[in-house]
Amino acid sequence: MTASADSSAISGANTAQQSVTLLGSTGSIGNSTLDVLARHPDRYRVYALSAHTRINELFEQCKTYRPEVAVVGSEQSANQLHALCVQAGLKISVEFGPDALDAVASATDTDIVVAAIVGSAGLMSTLAAANTGKRVLLANKEALVMSGDLLLQAAKNSGALIMPVDSEHNAIFQSLPSTKNGVKTDGIEKILLTASGGPLRKCTLEELRVVSVQQALKHPNWSMGPKISIDSATLMNKGLEVIEACQLFAVGPDDIQVVVHPESIIHSMVSYADGSVIAQMGRPDMRTPIAHALSWPQRITSGVAPLNFMEISGLHFEEPDTQRFPLLRLAFEAQRSGGTAPAILNAANEVAVDAFLSGDVAFLQLSDVVEQTLNASKISPASDLSTIIGADKDARHKAREVVGAFAGR
Repeated sequence: MTASADSSAISGANTAQQSVTLLGSTGSIGNSTLDVLARHPDRYRVYALSAHTRINELFEQCKTYRPEVAVVGSEQSANQLHALCVQAGLKISVEFGPDALDAVASATDTDIVVAAIVGSAGLMSTLAAANTGKRVLLANKEALVMSGDLLLQAAKNSGALIMPVDSEHNAIFQSLPSTKNGVKTDGIEKILLTASGGPLRKCTLEELRVVSVQQALKHPNWSMGPKISIDSATLMNKGLEVIEACQLFAVGPDDIQVVVHPESIIHSMVSYADGSVIAQMGRPDMRTPIAHALSWPQRITSGVAPLNFMEISGLHFEEPDTQRFPLLRLAFEAQRSGGTAPAILNAANEVAVDAFLSGDVAFLQLSDVVEQTLNASKISPASDLSTIIGADKDARHKAREVVGAFAGR
């Protein structure tokens, strides 16, 4: 493997206080980020927070962190939050809608943007941050899956730095050779992307046929939102991470091997040409990669206790089973197809997950929805944003038709 994947230029350490915009502040990543920020008030201040509908949670965050701007999903929600802020004596500008998200992501008053909005809804604001030269802490993997080339080109043009927050990609970043501007992949044999296997790892096909939503949501190691939890149960989360890793580190799908590691202690590894394997290890706590991405190339405390190796009874590894969990295979295939295939895969999966959470499809039908949508869709070059958005829209329409056919049986 000879590809180089230097990140866009932001070099050196900035110890002056930096302002942070947190998109998706009421989710698990958002709350973990705020916990880290609160430990370093001399280094970071909150410029803007956003949430879609969790107004009461956002209001509590506003009382604690006193942002200048808060962004919500609708005018009704904005009026509700504004009234709460006025009553509490908070002087916070309350905005709403996608344009407001783009505005705080690209504002000159913010240095760091944490892109933690789940799903395709976070794409445009992430691009806005990349276009304006921010340090982007990328927790929204769909932005790279849908439009990786465009996002990375935007970062290169503006001098933005894309820092991965997903524990696996952050682990890969830490395990690769560093440059003053990021990392490189010279001398690499294979990226070993670890997966916990999710809550259904040991289930047979017969057991998977009758899996409930509650079973699929019960991740053994991580506390996550419902969409990511279902993706973890199907291994689609790992499939999306394969696509993301290809984009972030300028490698192909054949350069990546998924390894199931149930303990989630090793977050990913890199195998080198000389036979060495470098791994990043730690407790399964998102504050570790968040703290790393915030402060790189420095290190700051995250609130996470170090590993006690005397307490670790063993580390286990196994191959993923793509017969029981075919979405991982479909993700590899979509990345090999290229173009709009990853965007179609992502859109169909989002529709399928919503349908599963609503009880309209069974667990094993999730992969059927995605595969049938891919088979029915035209793959085009992902050369511009309108093409990608069009492919996303068409795929959602096709996926809903497939869901409707399943629900009508």
